[in-house]
Amino acid sequence: MRGGERAALPARRAFVPRTGVPRYPTGTAQGSICVVRRLSPGMLDVARTAGVSVGTVSNVLNNPAKVASPTREKVEAAIAELGFVRNGVARSLKAGTSTTIGFVVLDLTNSFFLDMIRGAEAAVSESGMNLLLANSDMSEDKEQAYLNLFQEERVAGILVTPRPGATGHGHRPTAAGVPLVILNDPTADTDVCSVTTDNVHGGYLAARHLIELGRRRLLFAGADFLEPVHDRFEGARRAVLEAGDGVTLERMATTNVQVEDGRRIGDELAGRAVRDRPDGVLAGADLLALGLIQKLQADGRLRVPQDVAVVGYDNNRAAWDSVIPISTLDQAGEEMGRTAASLLLDEIRGTEDHEHRAVRLQPFLVPRQSTVGR
Repeated sequence: MRGGERAALPARRAFVPRTGVPRYPTGTAQGSICVVRRLSPGMLDVARTAGVSVGTVSNVLNNPAKVASPTREKVEAAIAELGFVRNGVARSLKAGTSTTIGFVVLDLTNSFFLDMIRGAEAAVSESGMNLLLANSDMSEDKEQAYLNLFQEERVAGILVTPRPGATGHGHRPTAAGVPLVILNDPTADTDVCSVTTDNVHGGYLAARHLIELGRRRLLFAGADFLEPVHDRFEGARRAVLEAGDGVTLERMATTNVQVEDGRRIGDELAGRAVRDRPDGVLAGADLLALGLIQKLQADGRLRVPQDVAVVGYDNNRAAWDSVIPISTLDQAGEEMGRTAASLLLDEIRGTEDHEHRAVRLQPFLVPRQSTVGR
């Protein structure tokens, strides 16, 4: 006999789910109804159904080559019949390792973060591990709740894109005892690895693009409280100061960087006198640029790019799906995700030369119709 079959347990034909203590009895005319909690089948249930030992079931799951084909087929049939799913947390505890990495993403509706996920998933998959996603949806509470959940589930490590401005204003992502890498946050602490793009340089490139197209009255729009947006403005300001030659830069603060904020900008600009209108707009994010262009198109008084050229930031899907495709700065999202995952894997493996690093990637300009025309 192979795979421990001599210690086989008595077989039984049907699996009867184990239940917890009945709760919440409700009296009725016909009797009482009890709510019970069903438990998932375990390895012992599989062993009894297949008529083999628990050790044989374990071998089928972990070392199938050690088990004879007829026995393996019996166990596999029992697994399918019972709907058995192995307990990954228990397995990780026993082995002292986990094959899962958690990723808390800021906003799954934003294709920039989807690019990060693609890059991270590629690196994680190449290492033989799995990526588990959670969407914090711009909520600090949800972000920390998912970090706590990943910590409880004993994942090997965590990637996180924090809520904008979070780490620089009293709140910082925490997961005690679990390796953590932060993405897209220039204010991240030095006691963790982090990956960002150079937002100052990106703002500089955006402004230089408009200046080289002959635009002289520039306007930068964005939310002041967002550190990356602030850095982009600083880069744009530097480009304007370098240009001289009568180039000016106006700053317009927005509540956020969503489509509705861009529409409000468009409404305000369309109502200005001709001499007060900018001929080039730098939007702190693509969604801002999208809302602005939508409003200007609906109003009809300002044409894009003939009267006002618009450049966004992020290379969000909104940029290339817009009726007027939007020029933008690509933040190398896939490269950011892959780099962050590689840093995390290096820390998980515990290599002696691992040091917490802050990696800064370079954005690049993607010119489209909103600045260069057809």
